[in-house]
Amino acid sequence: MDRKEKLRVGVLGATGMVGQRFISLLENHPWYDVVTVAASPRSAGRAYEDAVGERWKLDTPMPEGVKKLVVKDLHNIDEVVADVDFVFSAVDMTKDEIRAIEEAYAKAEVPVVSNNSAHRWTPDVPMIIPELNPEHAEVIDSQKKRLGTKRGFIAVKPNCSIQSYTPAFHALREFGIKTAVVTTYQAISGAGKTFKDWPEMIDNVIPYIGGEEEKSEQEPLKIWGKVEDGVIKKAEGPVITSQCIRVPVSNGHTAAVFVTFDKKPSKEEILDRWAKFEGEPQKLGLPSAPKPFLKYFEEDNRPQAKLDRDYENGMGVTLGRLREDTVFDYKFVGLSHNTVRGAAGGAILCAELLTAKGYITKK
Repeated sequence: MDRKEKLRVGVLGATGMVGQRFISLLENHPWYDVVTVAASPRSAGRAYEDAVGERWKLDTPMPEGVKKLVVKDLHNIDEVVADVDFVFSAVDMTKDEIRAIEEAYAKAEVPVVSNNSAHRWTPDVPMIIPELNPEHAEVIDSQKKRLGTKRGFIAVKPNCSIQSYTPAFHALREFGIKTAVVTTYQAISGAGKTFKDWPEMIDNVIPYIGGEEEKSEQEPLKIWGKVEDGVIKKAEGPVITSQCIRVPVSNGHTAAVFVTFDKKPSKEEILDRWAKFEGEPQKLGLPSAPKPFLKYFEEDNRPQAKLDRDYENGMGVTLGRLREDTVFDYKFVGLSHNTVRGAAGGAILCAELLTAKGYITKK
């Protein structure tokens, strides 16, 4: 696909940490070309490299192709959408403001693939982990009817914390997951921070992340829900209870998981299902799809955030320490890269799925 054929992409909230990750991951993407960057009015009118200035938070350098793009005011919707086929949303506003502006973009006939949580519980907005629930994309047709649009819609990706264990559960659903206890140990980049701008996190653990535990317990139920009457009805189970803890790690969310099944599998059956698990992204050969999606480590001291968060370019999920438990059936550890698979990368894979299914097209 040459540059003329690539879909033209805008990034809303382009100067923030997740916006930066979008721009980094989209460099040299085979399907997409970033042509528009938008942010708050205080950044508007300046070249992207000047608007970001010293606030570039990634280890990799800023892509040359975006440095000179003039940042647009994301509130000037007509100007932002003029040259794009769809947008990624990583805006930093209140939930009500995000809901309103994402819907306004959709009504301007531009598909919106969002990293934000504001629309995750809107009944006709699909919340997609592409390997797990690609069929939820069909609810987009109902959403378009509600919005009165021909091509504009909103799709979202779920919370970063659930990526480290929900795919592992999904691969085992044939055994009937009954109850689960999950404790997540979450990196500071999940708060949009680095150690440079959050020195209080050095040598520290904070046992609370606002709103995170409810998301960890409830969002998997929407992913496992069914599309009925043009909306997504969440699943009634399994029962998940969680604690979410901020730890002094730059990137990578780790989960300690305890689980009980309706029909207890053998350890060999679990490892077999994890090893063989693939979803539509792998079958379709989507550009960002990890192959394989799940990787299990036999070593007792893996997965580790520093060593394993970049597995499959940060798009895969690593697992380890599977063993029987004295209270639950099994326990294990999961790890995912929170700003790649858990944020921008997960949204890009979602967009690739929607492109492959014909929901995102050239204008």
